[in-house]
Amino acid sequence: MSFFEKLKRGLQKTKNAIFKPFADLFKSLRKVDELMEELEEILVCADVGAYTTEMILDRLREEIKENKIKDSDDVKVALKDIMLEMIGEGGEITFNDEMTVILIIGVNGVGKTTTIGKIASSLKRNKKKVVVAAADTFRAAAIDQLNVWTDRAGVDLIKHTEGSDPAAVVFDAINAAKKRNADALIIDTAGRLHNKKNLMNELAKIDRVITRELPNANRETLLVLDSTTGQNAVNQAKEFKNAADITGLVLTKLDGTAKGGIVFSIKNELNIPVKFIGVGEQIDDMEKFNANDFINALFD
Repeated sequence: MSFFEKLKRGLQKTKNAIFKPFADLFKSLRKVDELMEELEEILVCADVGAYTTEMILDRLREEIKENKIKDSDDVKVALKDIMLEMIGEGGEITFNDEMTVILIIGVNGVGKTTTIGKIASSLKRNKKKVVVAAADTFRAAAIDQLNVWTDRAGVDLIKHTEGSDPAAVVFDAINAAKKRNADALIIDTAGRLHNKKNLMNELAKIDRVITRELPNANRETLLVLDSTTGQNAVNQAKEFKNAADITGLVLTKLDGTAKGGIVFSIKNELNIPVKFIGVGEQIDDMEKFNANDFINALFD
């Protein structure tokens, strides 16, 4: 099964939450003007967010007025174009002659460990040599869980004992990655959002080690968010944005939620691109975000 087919299947709950009611709405109402109030309710319930929903509907009203749209199919096309433009493309993880360092952050329980395994596997399938650093040394069993996923992905894991200094793990992982001529170093971090000062201090120490040891490396900081948490994911993103220079988002568990509209809310409110999405539990159930595929999977 292609990833697009998995995406369509995985987004079924979100599609049912937004577009099935939307289609039913067109069947029951004759005038386009009558759609807006009920369409607003549909989008908010799918966790597109009140502010983002208002922006979408304002633009839709402008399109309808400017182009004198009266046909429901044309309204659907206009809505699709608006949502596609709003979400934008995620951008690529860049690779050149220098190593690429991918720092993974996020609260415990969002799927950080599985995300690392899946991204590592995806990069390996694309002929990249990957090393992973187990720098979440405080959570019980975090290292063991990461070991399982790196074994599945077939990539090297650099680890210390539980409770070790995360920056020391990163230092050793950088040296190992250099010796192995790795294309990418993926670094797991602790998800202690409840203690933001400690989190910021820890990330700052890791950043200093990377800057000193790999001054010319490509850098990515990816925030992992659980799609099923809805608007709480937006709040997490805001908090982490204060603690780290986030370059992209990873949205997990899209297959288990009717709240996939959160993608629009996060992008619109924080202007952080979605770079990877996960729609299943298997190691190949995560891919680079493609805006056209995402929107087409919802509207198809």
